Order: sequence, then C-alpha cells, then structure tokens
Amino acid sequence: MGAESIRNVALVGPNGSGKTTLLESMLFVTGAIGRKGRIGEGNMVGDSSAEARARQMSTEVSAASLQHEGVRYNLLDCPGSVEFIHEMRCAVIGCDAAIVVVEPALERMIALAPVLQFLDQHEIPHLVFINKMDRSEVRYRDLLDALRKLSSRPIIPHQYAIGRGQDLVGYIDLVSEQAFAYRDGAPSDQIPLPEEYRERETAARTEMLETLADFDDDLMEKLLEEEEPTEEEIVRELRKTLGADQVVPVFMGVAEQDKGVRRLIQALAREAPDPALHAEALDLDMRGPALAQVLKTYYQPHAGKLSLVRIWRGRIRDGMTLSEMRVGGLYRLFGSQTQPLEAAEAGDIVALARMEDAHTGGLLFEGEAPEDVALPSVEPAKPMFAFAISATNRSDEVKLSAALAKLIDEDPALKLEHDAELQQTLLWGQGELHLRVALDRLKNKYNIGIEVKPPRTPYRETIRRGTEAHGRHKKQTGGHGQFADVKIRIRPLARGEGFDFENKIVGGAVPRQFIPAVEAGAREYLRKGPLGFPVVDVGVTLFDGQFHTVDSNELSFKLAVGLALKEGLPKCGPVLLEPILAVTISVPSDYTSRTLQLVNQKRGQILGYDSKPGWPGWDEIKANIPQGEMHDLIISLRSLSQGTGFFDWEFDHLQEVPDRLQQSVLDQAREAAE
Repeated sequence: MGAESIRNVALVGPNGSGKTTLLESMLFVTGAIGRKGRIGEGNMVGDSSAEARARQMSTEVSAASLQHEGVRYNLLDCPGSVEFIHEMRCAVIGCDAAIVVVEPALERMIALAPVLQFLDQHEIPHLVFINKMDRSEVRYRDLLDALRKLSSRPIIPHQYAIGRGQDLVGYIDLVSEQAFAYRDGAPSDQIPLPEEYRERETAARTEMLETLADFDDDLMEKLLEEEEPTEEEIVRELRKTLGADQVVPVFMGVAEQDKGVRRLIQALAREAPDPALHAEALDLDMRGPALAQVLKTYYQPHAGKLSLVRIWRGRIRDGMTLSEMRVGGLYRLFGSQTQPLEAAEAGDIVALARMEDAHTGGLLFEGEAPEDVALPSVEPAKPMFAFAISATNRSDEVKLSAALAKLIDEDPALKLEHDAELQQTLLWGQGELHLRVALDRLKNKYNIGIEVKPPRTPYRETIRRGTEAHGRHKKQTGGHGQFADVKIRIRPLARGEGFDFENKIVGGAVPRQFIPAVEAGAREYLRKGPLGFPVVDVGVTLFDGQFHTVDSNELSFKLAVGLALKEGLPKCGPVLLEPILAVTISVPSDYTSRTLQLVNQKRGQILGYDSKPGWPGWDEIKANIPQGEMHDLIISLRSLSQGTGFFDWEFDHLQEVPDRLQQSVLDQAREAAE
C-alpha cells in the first residue's frame, strides 16, 4: 500500500468531547470491530489502560488502525485533559491531519485554545467534528462563530445542521448541496433539501466558496463571473487548502450513535492530506535510507518496551538495525493488542519492539545519522506541580528508581528531582491528575506503593544588623593539642550578594596558611543558621586572632570561626527569607479577574496583565508569588478556568517572610525535621 493510500490522523480536543467514542464508532462502521465498547464498561479499543478505565477518560495516546475501501487509517486517540497535553503534542507532530472533536457548548469552546494554537503553530492540517449534536439547542451558526473566535485559520462549514437537539434530523452537505437524514445503525438517507433551510444553505455555501477562492485565483474568477464550480473542483480546493493548513472544515454528528461518522471517514479519504504531502512540506528527501520518529513509548507487562513510530522515509523490516539497535519486533497497534508485521513502508505508523535506547521524540535511522533532516519536535512544558515521594515499603527503594526511569521514558512530561538539601525526591508534572495517574501506573505495573507529601520550601535566613564575635577552640589530649582563636565582624549584605569573606589580619595574628580554613569554616557553619536554614547575604571579616606554633591547624580554625558565628549570628537580628518566583499565568479573558483574586490570595504581587500574543480571547498575567504558596496554584487555577489555565515560572529573588507567618514556618520546619 503506497503512501497516497494512508491517512495518519490524530483525534484531539478537550476532555469529555467524545474522542474515544468517535474512534470506537469509526472502527465499528468500517467493520474493524464487530461490537462497540462503552466507556462505562471499560471495553473500548481506546483507553485500554487501567488508569484510563478507572477514571473513564484518556490518560495516554491510544493507537488503532483500520483499512476501508482501499485506504489505511492510522488513528491516534489523544488525551483531552490539558495535564496530558504533551502526550497529544508528541503524537500529533507525526500525523498528517487532526480531527478536533468538540462539544456543541459555547461556554466550553475556550478549552480548544491550547489545541488550536499548537496545530496552527506547527501548521498541522485539521478539521473540526462537532460531536453530541443531539444534546444542544445552540444554533449551528452560533457554534461556527464561536469556533471562528478561537481559530487563526478560516473556519468553513462543510456541513450544515438540519434541526438541533432532540429535533436533529441530519445535515446538508455544502459541497454537493444535498440533504441527508440520519438513520439509526445505518448510513444516512438522502432527502429533499428543506425549503426553510435553503437560504441558510446558500449563504453558508457562498461563504465556503469565497473563503476557498481567497487561495485560488481560478476559483475566484469563476465566482466573479457567477459560474458554478463543479463538485470535483470544490473537493480539489478543499484537499489543497486543508493540506496546506489554510482552512478548517467543520463536520458534525453524534459519534455515540454513529451519526455523521461515515461521512467524516469519506472526507478523510477524499480531502485529508497523505503522508507524502507532509514529507514534501518538510523538505524531506525521500530517497535516503530509512528514517523514523518515536511518537510514544509504552512499557507493556509481556511485550516489554514498544516504540510507536512514524516512518518518514524508507522501509523498516523486522530484525533490521536502526540507530545501532536491532528491531525486536514490528507491530501494528490496535488498542492494547498487537498485530505482527514483517515490514512497513514510508508514511506508516507502527510499533517497534525492544528498542531500549529509543526515546519519545527521538529519531531512528538506518546507517549514519542524517545531518540534513529537520523534523518537527516538541519540548516538554515546564512542570507546574510536584509531590515529594517515597516508597511505602523501604525495600522497594531500589526497584522504585528503575520503575521511575521507565515511567519518565513513557511520559517525558514527568520530571524527577533529587533535593539533597531538603532530603526529598520530587516528582514533577503538569498537575495533580497527571501525577496521580503516574503513581497509579507505579502501583499497577510495578506493584510499588508510594507515599506523597507536599514539597518543602527551600527557605533561607539572613541578618538585619552586624556585630563582632569571638571564638576560641582549645583542646588538650596529651601530645599535640588543638588551638585557634579568631575575632570576626559579621555584617549584612545587599539581597542577592550571597557570602563575602574579608581578611583584615595584620602582623601575622593568624598565619596566612590558616586564612582559607577560616573562610571554609564560615561557609560550612552558614549552611544552617540560628533559625535552622542556610544563611545568605552575610559578610564575615577576620580582623584578629591567636595561634599556637604547635597546636594550631586548619581544623582548629574551622571550629573556632564556627563558635564565633554561633555566638554572633543570634545577635544580628536573624530573619527568615522565602523564594519568590516570577510567574506568567495564561488564562481565558473571561477568568482574568478571578485569577487576579487568586494571585492576591497567594500573597502574590501583580506586575501587570495584557492579551496573550497569538491566543485570541486569552490574557497573560505577570506576578511575583512566594514559592511556599505555589504548590496548589495550578489546582485552583484549573478549577476556576474550566481546566484550561496554565503558567510558567522561574526563581526571581528572596524576600523576608512576613512576621505573622514566620513562626508558623519555623514550627512546620521543626516538625518536619523531627
């Protein structure tokens, strides 16, 4: 089967829009499955993992393939929750088109923004399927207008609804100008075009043709001369403009009842771009050796590691060598099932077994590494939520390390951080749901229970004023003893200056060879000050001291300066500092005022807000927020923004903890230490 007979399509859209139901319907109406599964029964081809079925939602990319009327459809069902958006992005860049599945609810349309923005940014052709049309009383043209406000590409209706809600009858195909009525369990029947819809159909079709004509001079000339284009010409224009990601056609139906699904599949065959067109757009030389890209990594209990790959060029055979790894099996995926293959051609999406060093997003190549290839790639979004984790059973600690490595290999949006200072292991992700699913995988796949706690905050302390201090270390144990005597000045530094050491010794009161030991001893002691935290922005000046020609050594002077600091620091007005993060919050404009209130509740300082570039209907809020208030920020933000809000952050500066909070922080730190 040549590349022109393959359609690689990702199903994307907000959580709950019905992507997995649409996948199931597409498989059913084409005969790929004999009976449809149901979400509540946990027997669907997609969402086959235990974590997905427990939540009745997609938590990772599910792949399925079908062949219908001479066309191979490779379908990737992507999670809709923004917390798994990296899964979607990695899968979509290997597809040639995407079906954006949406619900006919105006208030939920804004959740499309992250998906549409990514598709437009990477110029991935996409069409919209408005699902669940039997559940909405919203006028069809209002749904189209809502989509137009979110898309940077022209939205053109391919179909127009007849009726709505419980009175949904069918649709008008704007290409052929024929009307169809839905039938339960069967293809639609052609019916006469209802007279009351003729004016609306004419207006929608004219709008579609005029939009297409913006990209084709010949079509524009025909319209100006009032010459009617043929159906074949319109389909050709739709295929050309969709393949170039210039327009977004809109289809509709009820996937749960298979309504509109057959027509959608026909449109994919006629109008969606084939793999060769995508490769051409990437300027990929198809004459080179085999080249593939990993779209998703799976670890399966019996099959081991599977790498879902898009073959960009060449032919891949079972047993051949790619990137110095032998292909240990070649499969077509069908949910959790695998169908063995001997070989696969350019343009196909298949799974390769036991490619241990292959990673999601990485390239696999035959022979030498290609130097002139620039394929689309996706950087993981910066983590926004973390748990401090530890194995419930101490004996699982070694096993946990290997399991986490596999978990992160499957999902690169996860990040592991070992915090030596606070003695905590942090698992970072895109939100609480993201991490809960990851922890469930640890339990289900590797039988490792995990205890979780909120991350501890890396507080610091500093001083408000200076003082002088004296430290003497003297120890006699027979033979050589230990002796050192130092006098120091302790002074506060400007915020962010760290530590400064000055040597003001004159006359050899402390020999030169012991000066570095005094500085080293000061640095060591300042790792934990009188409040129990590392001390910063402090200067130490050594101005006098004594030594013994026999008993003095480096250790003695380290201990002596520690005693001086122990005496002096409590007299300097020690104060607790907290890290302040520079946070950029992105949120739909309708939720900006509530987000500003949330920032205030988190003791944040709002620096300003403006419209978000390239995101119609979204705002960007810049603020400084204490790190100690950040743990559940993403939970609150998603709660108030229908699960759409997100943020980026970086460390900015240290700031004094308010007096009213300082004691509670110290009490919590003491309890944690105990």
